[in-house]
Amino acid sequence: MSTRVGFKVKIVLIAPYKDLLEIAMKVKKDLDVDIELELGDLSEGVKVAREWEKKGVDVIVSRGGTYQLIKESVSAPVVEIKVSAFDILRQFKGLIGYQQIIGVAGYKNVIYGCEVIGEILNLNLIKVVIEKEEEGPQQVAAAKEKGVSLIIGDTIGAYSAKKLGLESRLITSGKEAVAAAVNEAFRLAHALQAEKEKAEQIRTIVDFVHDGIIAVDKEGVISTYNRMAEKIFKKPTAEAIGRKIETVVPNTKLYEVMKTGKPQVGELQEVSDTMIATNRVPIVVGNEVVGAVATFQDVTMLQKVEHKIRRQLADKGLVAVYKFDDIVFSSEKMKDAVNQAKKYARLDSTVLMVGETGTGKELFAQSIHNASRRKNGPFVAINCAALPENLLESELFGYAEGAFTGARKGGKAGLFELAHRGTIFLDEIGEMPPGLQSKLLRVIQEKRVMRIGDDRLIPVDVRIICATNRDLVKMIKQGKFREDLFYRINVLQINIPPLRERKEDLDVLVPHFIKKHSPGCGKYIKGITSGAMELLKTLNFPGNVRELESIIERACALCEGTLIDVGDIKFYYREESDTPPEKESYERIKPLEEVEKEYIVKAIKLTGGNLSEAARKLGVNRTTLWRKLKKNGAPE
Repeated sequence: MSTRVGFKVKIVLIAPYKDLLEIAMKVKKDLDVDIELELGDLSEGVKVAREWEKKGVDVIVSRGGTYQLIKESVSAPVVEIKVSAFDILRQFKGLIGYQQIIGVAGYKNVIYGCEVIGEILNLNLIKVVIEKEEEGPQQVAAAKEKGVSLIIGDTIGAYSAKKLGLESRLITSGKEAVAAAVNEAFRLAHALQAEKEKAEQIRTIVDFVHDGIIAVDKEGVISTYNRMAEKIFKKPTAEAIGRKIETVVPNTKLYEVMKTGKPQVGELQEVSDTMIATNRVPIVVGNEVVGAVATFQDVTMLQKVEHKIRRQLADKGLVAVYKFDDIVFSSEKMKDAVNQAKKYARLDSTVLMVGETGTGKELFAQSIHNASRRKNGPFVAINCAALPENLLESELFGYAEGAFTGARKGGKAGLFELAHRGTIFLDEIGEMPPGLQSKLLRVIQEKRVMRIGDDRLIPVDVRIICATNRDLVKMIKQGKFREDLFYRINVLQINIPPLRERKEDLDVLVPHFIKKHSPGCGKYIKGITSGAMELLKTLNFPGNVRELESIIERACALCEGTLIDVGDIKFYYREESDTPPEKESYERIKPLEEVEKEYIVKAIKLTGGNLSEAARKLGVNRTTLWRKLKKNGAPE
């Protein structure tokens, strides 16, 4: 074997006579190559060749009649050690002036051109052509009867002459001819290996693409049929290759493609009750159509790929984490709300969740999504109060390339597109500006969106869940919310009760939050004292469950024992009281900006992060609050 040029090839040279074997050994050493050498003449050489073919030989090298017989007997490529006129000429040494008849006997490929030598040397030559090994003695005997006294020939010619008692000389090959044949064998082996690798690469690609692929010749006979085609057409490769295309693909149009020479792209075809997207193109060599190729894709698979592409355009907000089991409660009011939500999860209608800030509306939204038939699709959430109108519009509906200065190249998909075949959660829907309310209404009615700066309508299949802590009916009367939109989103309504109306839930919520936050404080807190629990139950919790969680998290940080006690939650009463704590020093007068920042932080905390509600409590509009947040560096 050899590893020249990075390939591993197996080459064997079969020498018909011993002298040639010795020359081959010298050539092997001179060229520094790894080839196998064998001795075998004619039928014996064929026997050796067949044994090497079983071992997976890449190329066989031989000479004369042995080469001819091996070539006819094996499928492996065979390279000939060519016999040149100079090889024949060497055997005429000392024969100038020879008066008797000389016979040149052997296979055609050996004695070709010997007549010219006779003319040049002015010798009387007879060419004795041997077609088969068994003809050798007969042909040489016939030459002897014609007066031939000397035979110059290949192995079979010289051997036959010897048996008949004639003088003979063997036409031998020199090192140059052997070296040339060995180099040719390596070139051929490398070319065949590269061709095999390329064919295997193409076969692997064809088999492992997600498209079914079928190729036919100009008669419509299938020549290529991959694994995906097997799945789509439910017919194994063995029953497809070599068959007419119409026996595998019903209503095929490949003949039409071959007739017109024009491709057909993006057509739909029904196969066994399954919609298939197909592309057909002709195979053209020169100016002649010699066949055609068709690709097939299950439309369902295409839709899954489409969903994946839509989802990878955003880094977050596409996965619903929570399920109904994650909602912690013990009250009948919450039980009713959860049971109602579970029933709504089976449907596809729009849901409106009404509840104060911090009651867990997004928790409900994610749970509904994960219990619905859309659970494998995306879940996209956005707070309608968190962004200015122009940004909210581009986030929801996306924009086309060049829609405005700074627009991303290629445009951007909006959240409705990203939520295709899934759920979009519009939190604080009551804060949506009137202009966007009309666009949202159009999307709900038409189930299509148009990107900013574009004129194309993009179909979307989205379930919409909305949430609000506002009285939308009152807002309709005030002209702040569209009545038609309200009826569109208020198909299925869920009212989530505030924590103050279900104080019994504190008995399960408080231990839940202690278990959640105490490890983060590096402590083991096993519970809360009855006094501290009773104290909590006197609170109104304007921030609801979110506010309770903040209280427990801070209490875990302050707690020095294994139980949260009254002293660990007194901070909440100090913050809520208008009377300053007894031990606080007032020797330092705080700057106005610091006081303003504290009030902003307090308002945001009390409203559970709802900037619109916080702005109302502070007596400013939302834009002013946003500006002060940026100026003072206060957290949202």
